[in-house]
Amino acid sequence: MPVRSTNPLRQYDASSSVEPLELDRSGRKFIYPPAEKIGVIEVENFPALGKLAALRFIEWVLKNPGGVIALPTGRTPEHFIKWVRRILDRWNTGEIKRLLREYGIGGSGPPDMRSLIFVQIDEYYPMDARQHNSFHHYVNEFYLKGFGLDAKKALLIDSTTLGLPPGTSMEELFPGNIVDLTLRVRQTRSDLEHLQREVINRVDMFCTEYEMRIRHLGGIGFFLGGIGPDGHVAFNVRGSSVFSTTRLTGTNYETQASAASDLGGIEISRNRLVITIGLATITYNPTATAIIIAAGDAKAQVVGRAIEEKKHQQYPASVLQDLKHSRFYLTRGAARALSERRVEDIRRMHPPSDQVVDDVLISLASSRRKPLQELTAGDCRADRLANELMRSKSRSLRQRTHAVQKRLLGKIEKGIATVTGTTFLHTEPHQDDVMLGYLAYIYHLVRDPTNKHYFANLTSGFTSVSNQYCLSIVRKLGDRLNNASFLKLLRNPGDRAKRMEDVYLFLDGAAAKREEKKDEAEARRLLRNLIGIYKTKKLSILRTKILELDEYLISQYPGGKDPPEIQLIKGTLREWEVELLWAYFGIEASDVHALRLGFYGGELFGEEPRIERDVLPIYKLMMRVRPDVISVAFDPEGSGPDTHYKALQAVAEAVKMYQKRASSRLRIWGYRNVWYRFSPGEATTMVPVSLNTLSLLHTAFMNCFGSQRAASFPSYEHDGPFSELAQKIQVQQYGIVKTCLGKDFFLNHPHPRLRAARGMIFIKEMSLPEFYDKVRELKKVTEARE
Repeated sequence: MPVRSTNPLRQYDASSSVEPLELDRSGRKFIYPPAEKIGVIEVENFPALGKLAALRFIEWVLKNPGGVIALPTGRTPEHFIKWVRRILDRWNTGEIKRLLREYGIGGSGPPDMRSLIFVQIDEYYPMDARQHNSFHHYVNEFYLKGFGLDAKKALLIDSTTLGLPPGTSMEELFPGNIVDLTLRVRQTRSDLEHLQREVINRVDMFCTEYEMRIRHLGGIGFFLGGIGPDGHVAFNVRGSSVFSTTRLTGTNYETQASAASDLGGIEISRNRLVITIGLATITYNPTATAIIIAAGDAKAQVVGRAIEEKKHQQYPASVLQDLKHSRFYLTRGAARALSERRVEDIRRMHPPSDQVVDDVLISLASSRRKPLQELTAGDCRADRLANELMRSKSRSLRQRTHAVQKRLLGKIEKGIATVTGTTFLHTEPHQDDVMLGYLAYIYHLVRDPTNKHYFANLTSGFTSVSNQYCLSIVRKLGDRLNNASFLKLLRNPGDRAKRMEDVYLFLDGAAAKREEKKDEAEARRLLRNLIGIYKTKKLSILRTKILELDEYLISQYPGGKDPPEIQLIKGTLREWEVELLWAYFGIEASDVHALRLGFYGGELFGEEPRIERDVLPIYKLMMRVRPDVISVAFDPEGSGPDTHYKALQAVAEAVKMYQKRASSRLRIWGYRNVWYRFSPGEATTMVPVSLNTLSLLHTAFMNCFGSQRAASFPSYEHDGPFSELAQKIQVQQYGIVKTCLGKDFFLNHPHPRLRAARGMIFIKEMSLPEFYDKVRELKKVTEARE
């Protein structure tokens, strides 16, 4: 039963001058009924999302001093936090005064931040609040200190010792931090389980009291939150009751995968419980302002369901339909699945672009499971987007489907065309991005000896190396330090030829299924790397360093920020893996360049790329290899300033510099892998993938990428290694094309590669002007405007 308070609810002032102004700029309506059941304000980009939320928050605080607020954690509120700090810190400057006047925000002085009562939304359990990856630490740093709130008034969740008897520890009572909630209802089988049940009961009582404290305050007045990959709000995952209150609970796989990077791996997040306020906690005060912020195409589907479906426990954010002053602040990408807005976009096009026509009719053919040429007028009338498309009488349905099919065939022909005499520079933010994006294409491109391939790993990728994996390699080296023949490596540790011998030894072991050879190769390479990092060949010093590494990797809490030395060591493990991969194709390590761009530092809110530090290394490599084709991870709006976006911007700036000294015939290949997909309309090249190359993708990934084999930091879409998800995506893309063209197209095609196809890779080739235009669009998407 929901917890109720007898205290009268506070009536909050939810009026706003900020929202009408931003709504007018968006060119949209606030809500498109009956499809939409919650209002939406769209903005151009991720920083603009934070700016809008910050302005609305400041406006609300000025009108509701002493109000109760609940604010989100994680990366989503990055620009919200930065803009609130900026407004508060520069309140009396001309810049902020003009901004406040522009948005109609009144008040003779700054908001009284110390009058507010802050409510922490959620926390992991167990979790040491002193760790930087705890939400308790986050809200203290960014909200209580950052916004100047009064910590004495805050309702916080400190689960360091929550529920424990005096003199005991979490590790003592819950070995491995595993809490079994079945102890609530089942018989205990040991003294330890009896103690554990008592702790759980005390935590449950804390949650009840926490809920009562919120309700005695009259409920939350201003709630700002994100939305998870399963649609969760706070930690109210898919399936949570709309009447849920503050509680200790488990999570689902999607949430665990998203939390893996915070907690040090899925192995940990899979077993970690959470304390979260409930959906009924958020909606308790009917005058509350509740805002969900979401950026990017990846959130479009869960956002669409929350806004357009009826209130249901499968769509947790749909509970906000109960609140008069609830709304979603979305980027264009996050709003992409809202049906009436897509119809409006088509209606505004005169005429609709080929890409839009392709995507609408290909989507219709896929949903009807029939070839393009078999689509009927009835099929179009039953589909909102296709019906709007066909309202234009300029071309018949048959003409349109014929044109779509012709464009599809052209893309496939391009994907099987022979490429010769071409120099490629394959860039990737992380060491496995190219492989997961288009390995099957490279498999064919390397067969022509007139083609030349260079690879640029833009970051070291150290954040995806778990402590446990790094420890396993360190111990392989430690076990061999007393072997006289192994120690001969000390004579010439940096010799390029000898380093390639490490690679060939590993691949020999993989071919022969001899684990001891692979282990020795890994140990050899780590020894060479440690000699380079510590600048010594003295065995006594190296032994000491290895012992220190062992101790650190055991004692450091998972998900903790590593010092630069450990980051470097973990990065060299990733760089070793990519050398192994391209050696599969006879590509020497000298053609694989580890650039280690400095913007990548493992911070929660990372730095932006800089010309000297991040762009010039790429430009210099371009000048050295003189590429005809440069590939880039071409992700859409939505991740904000994440590694892929930053890498894209760094490469784009380098290309602009290179263009002044190189041929204008330079082409750009945009690729995507497990995080985003090109739609068929976006792609310009479709490369068929056989079962053989699908198998190669997985086998090579599992052999070479040891740090990723256990899938410690997986995608929320797939519980397993990235190679399996990449294969799944390529098979799905093949299925779409096969449906549109009919099964006989592949079955009876004269080209053997098409008859053998069971997967499809989508690539977007761009000329430089087109690339710059697209990058400018991406830049508008993620960079704040003054």
